[in-house]
Amino acid sequence: MFSWLGAHDRGKKDPEVFQTVTDGLKKLYKSKLLPLEEHYRFHEFHSPALDNADFDNKPMLLLVGQYSTGKTTFIRYLLEQDFPGMRIGPEPTTDCFIAVMNGDVEGVIPGNALVVDPKKPFRKLNAFGNAFLNRFMCAQLPNPVLESISIIDTPGILSGEKQRISREQEEGYRSLSRCPYGGYDFAAVLEWFAERVDRIILLFDAHKLDISDEFSEVIKALKNHEDKIRVVLNKADQIETQQLMRVYGALMWSLGKIVNTPEVIRVYIGSFWSHPLLIPDNRKLFEAEEQDLFKDIQSLPRNAALRKLNDLIKRARLAKVHAYIISALRKEMPAVFGKDSKKKELINSLGDIYARIEREHQISPGDFPNTKKMQDLLQVQDFAKFQPLKLKLLETVDDMLGNDIAQLMTLVRQEETQRPVQIVKGGAFEGTINGPFGHGYGEGAGEGIDDLEWVVIRDKPSYDEIFYTLSPINGKVTGANAKKEMVKSKLPNTVLGKIWKLADIDKDGMLDDEEFALANHLIKVKLEGHELPSEIPQHLIPPSKRKLAE
Repeated sequence: MFSWLGAHDRGKKDPEVFQTVTDGLKKLYKSKLLPLEEHYRFHEFHSPALDNADFDNKPMLLLVGQYSTGKTTFIRYLLEQDFPGMRIGPEPTTDCFIAVMNGDVEGVIPGNALVVDPKKPFRKLNAFGNAFLNRFMCAQLPNPVLESISIIDTPGILSGEKQRISREQEEGYRSLSRCPYGGYDFAAVLEWFAERVDRIILLFDAHKLDISDEFSEVIKALKNHEDKIRVVLNKADQIETQQLMRVYGALMWSLGKIVNTPEVIRVYIGSFWSHPLLIPDNRKLFEAEEQDLFKDIQSLPRNAALRKLNDLIKRARLAKVHAYIISALRKEMPAVFGKDSKKKELINSLGDIYARIEREHQISPGDFPNTKKMQDLLQVQDFAKFQPLKLKLLETVDDMLGNDIAQLMTLVRQEETQRPVQIVKGGAFEGTINGPFGHGYGEGAGEGIDDLEWVVIRDKPSYDEIFYTLSPINGKVTGANAKKEMVKSKLPNTVLGKIWKLADIDKDGMLDDEEFALANHLIKVKLEGHELPSEIPQHLIPPSKRKLAE
């Protein structure tokens, strides 16, 4: 049980106590940030108010991609199980947003019922109306993976000629869909999810790398959430190595034009389904990439509280900027005459207003909302109803960012140390954890792990020839003499020093013939591109020294 006294409560007779990070986030939002949002109509411009379920929900994984890139198959691969409402095919089969969540029994909850459930974090999706809700559903099923995370499957984004036809008019596409059709703001819905999920995975097909205009707009709508984005180049087993290199390069170039960040987005290459690899040449690469992606996904429960804290900070910064913008517009409005003309003038000069606010309040340009989007939203607003600047509300949010959040960070660390490590388990995550099909099993330092014979013995005769040229004394070579031979590998001294410590089993500062052979074996392991173990594995210890090592 953890407690933290809120900064705004110090000095009161009955101080408010936060029992957990989640409890603290809820109370901070409702008492300090929500009043600012409501006063300046933040929810009409940016994002609906947060509910308790937004803080309580499990980490969520959002899959986005053009049709037939393998989004639904990817979920099936992770779960190792079909889920209700699932359809897979080369044509655009998924035309619903499907929240795949854990449940005691398999079943489907329609969108309209889903948004009235206070325990689900989807209530604010009601604002998108029936056009969206008729194509939103929750697929529930008992699955160990879903005990830790929830997964959001999205409709395939149109490409080529299809993007010229609006979703509500495309009759041929409609016949393939599972759900009734109707128009809705696809990018706005994705942006809503992006704000609330823990990880966004953009899937690309190695065969269809063209990024349509619609997909490009969707990626741009994910601005300010780049830290959550990961990219998967799927179906990479269907092309040769040389072609794969070209495709990877083309993908990075295309993403660089769309995602305007100095950092390179992490791209995972693989084939995420349970069928045999068509071209197995890059099998080891695919295994390593899959392992890295799985580790990233498995870390989501452990980092969930920190992610929610980070998102609250981003929301608070945007709410502050929004307050400055709205109050600045209100200040410029005339009292009686010429309101309409002044409104048009202010909307057209919004960029200049941004620049003035940036200078006056020392705000980073990256904290401002998109100018064009803001101009469109302002068209339907009555500026006369906007509120003037209320410093007390802003000071409260500044206090939250400057004091309360810092103390809540301490509580995050306390919870991390006290609670057991939380990772995603089950499904595909279990398949490679133990046993001979684990990543790297039987390779590198793990070579010979199941052999009865000491694996180093195979090359020991050649190592012995070198050993006896180094003038051993009483069957051992000194460190100085061993160094002369080991540096021929051209490995850095830091690596050779680690190899020496691993190989010197009896810690006498010298190497006998078995320890020297072991050192050379570890050099070979490193030269082949494998990592050295932190401790010498039992199967690599020379048989004559295994009792000593115990």
